[in-house]
Amino acid sequence: MIKVILKKKIAPRIANGHPWIFANEVDKISGEVTPGEIVDVFYADEKFAGRGYINPKSQILVRLLTRKKEDINEQFFYNRLLDAWNYRQKIGYTENCRLIFGEADGMPALIIDKFNDYFVIQTLALGIDQWKPAIVQALEKIFKPRGIYERNDVPVRELEGLPQQKGFLSAPFPTEITIRENGLQFYVDIENGQKTGYFLDQQDNRRAIQHIVKGADVLGAFTYTGTFELHAAHYGAKSVLGLDISANAVAQATRNAQLNGLDKIARFEAVNAFDVLKQWAKDGRQYDVVMLDPPAFTKSRENIQKAITGYKEINLRGMKLVKNGGFLVTSSCTNLVHPELFLQTIDMAAKDARKRIRQVTFQAQASDHPIIWGMENTNYLKFLIVEVTDR
Repeated sequence: MIKVILKKKIAPRIANGHPWIFANEVDKISGEVTPGEIVDVFYADEKFAGRGYINPKSQILVRLLTRKKEDINEQFFYNRLLDAWNYRQKIGYTENCRLIFGEADGMPALIIDKFNDYFVIQTLALGIDQWKPAIVQALEKIFKPRGIYERNDVPVRELEGLPQQKGFLSAPFPTEITIRENGLQFYVDIENGQKTGYFLDQQDNRRAIQHIVKGADVLGAFTYTGTFELHAAHYGAKSVLGLDISANAVAQATRNAQLNGLDKIARFEAVNAFDVLKQWAKDGRQYDVVMLDPPAFTKSRENIQKAITGYKEINLRGMKLVKNGGFLVTSSCTNLVHPELFLQTIDMAAKDARKRIRQVTFQAQASDHPIIWGMENTNYLKFLIVEVTDR
């Protein structure tokens, strides 16, 4: 097996459990490397560091799969998937969940979402992509699924020398399915929806609004397919308006409202939320609850300041639309904006809006997306509810 020897001075994160090894942390490699193959990694003193897959085309040269001298084979992936499933069941996820959350489940660059009896896979690095048949085989053995689909139509694969692609990894099946969440039903477009078709990471947070929306007039921006808005209607809101720039998303949200018999309470409009929030604040519109769930504003460190400016601006506009004593529900899925920075940004927005805020709850993503301390990329979602009052 190819041996990768690390430099004497490396980031402590490797010894502390992080699976990523960058090219500039490697002293030497013994033998000719085949991209994607399994290699052994050693510290400078020849102590075993771990075993993982290598790709010289990637900025992350090696991603470790294990710290043990164990075989990486079909059984290895079967065991990892079974462990992940057992863990989800123990913490209460039996129907819909993120089954594999990459590094947090010891399988870097692998995402698997479980939508009841259907599975959606993303293999985002060459080394894990080569084990896709073994992963599919393990899923079939453990779950006997009704369908498996890959959503590898993501640009990050090109950094690994991989093509973007999507399609069936099982016998073909209708790719629009229906799932249940918190007593509601939602259409999921596995083939063409964003990411894997549905944002499971907010499923616990959507329950957190149930008390503040009772009898309330609710405004939701960046609604996508209406999940937060329909939870608000389900939990007793008087009226709900959801905004999204995508006409397709609004059409899907409207269908979801009809599916749940909530279309008399919840309605949706295809508009630019940035522009509308600003104009409606000037017009003096007011809501009991304003919910903001924007997409990631940056995926690179170079644009963090731009992202902060964007988050501050939309939250400032949102706060101006909240009645005195009402609530702002706001999220950020940009992992480069750490939790403390996000809270500081909301605080700045409140000061500029001349509002006083009181934290109701501050949470991360749902627990089926585990957070591993020391792996910042696993702690990416920030979800905040604050009461907003006039100064």
